[in-house]
Amino acid sequence: MPWPEDIQTAIRQLQVLRRSLQQTFTGRDQVVEVLALGAVCQEHTLLLGPPGTGKTELVTRFTQAVDAPLFSYLLTRFTEPSEIFGPLDVEAFQGGRYHIRTDGMLPSASIAFLDEVFQGSSAILNTLLTLVHERVFHNGAERQRVPLLSLVGASNELPADSTLRAFSDRFVLRVAVAPVPDPQLDELLDKGWLLERARMEAPAARELPTLSEDALRSLHGRLHEVAVDQIRSVYAQVLRELRAEGVEFSDRRMVKGLKLIAGAALMDNRTSAGIADLWPLSYMWTTDDEAELVRPIVAQHLGDDDGARLAGSGTRSGEELRGELALLASREDALRGHSALGAHLMALGRLRREAILDHPDDDELRAAVEGAVSRVMALLEGPAPRV
Repeated sequence: MPWPEDIQTAIRQLQVLRRSLQQTFTGRDQVVEVLALGAVCQEHTLLLGPPGTGKTELVTRFTQAVDAPLFSYLLTRFTEPSEIFGPLDVEAFQGGRYHIRTDGMLPSASIAFLDEVFQGSSAILNTLLTLVHERVFHNGAERQRVPLLSLVGASNELPADSTLRAFSDRFVLRVAVAPVPDPQLDELLDKGWLLERARMEAPAARELPTLSEDALRSLHGRLHEVAVDQIRSVYAQVLRELRAEGVEFSDRRMVKGLKLIAGAALMDNRTSAGIADLWPLSYMWTTDDEAELVRPIVAQHLGDDDGARLAGSGTRSGEELRGELALLASREDALRGHSALGAHLMALGRLRREAILDHPDDDELRAAVEGAVSRVMALLEGPAPRV
């Protein structure tokens, strides 16, 4: 039985967000998939890689595309807890009550991004440990519930300090972000220059929201309905093989793995998980050495199914293409600058290719795409776009 229409709409919107970011950032397809999975499953994601690999830019674009309260900050050894959680309420303190004003700070955010996440002081990281695990902020004598969907952390490397192990373990999903390889340099330069031009033309512009917070929460609310019975025995076998190689999986982490598998199926608009949905296991490692062991074992099982693929890479239905086309059309009036129009036209070009290759007999769909392309071309060729 298919998902209800509101859930299918949310899935299509998330697919549009993912494809848009994957088109914008070279060689970062799986980073986008993992960020989306973490948001749907309400788990936390850690991006690891050297400076200059686009971690911050990608996460910023992702979080701006979700219409939800966001908190973003760069941690240093000198960052004060008040910069993250909020300042002391002086008036309440004078009245004998200790209270932190959290409006606009991390405890009031639905999505959070902390760059150089392990650079924070012990006071900050200990508070974060409770906040990300229990979704609770101890505000004086009050246990304040927080609306946090997902915390994304970025770091150059995993912390060597064993005292940070408990906090780093809260990041169930981990992605190694490496520099773009030589064969993709031309693509990187083209897309990177497009982003730079967009910044110069409209320096204060933000990513237009594609997905609402309510839509994300509705997807999470359906995870328990995804059937995982068919995949459970294969999942257990993968875990045994990983344990045999010395890969650590706590009981909690193994259960969360099933939730991530369900999330992968849901993001692909399916109500039942299959072999192809094992891909999140490739991002559940703890150490760099484990990462090298996990990937080939998971890949071997993914390869057992001729239809195995990573989420979002299959042929889309005509209705899915129409859904993305309608969403793109709703954003036309808000486009600013030649670069924004150019990026929009690139998205339409991809839709046109999919319509021609995958739905050659759907004349109505192709006509709708051509109409949208013509409208954007007219904007590009007309008077100077608004900036």
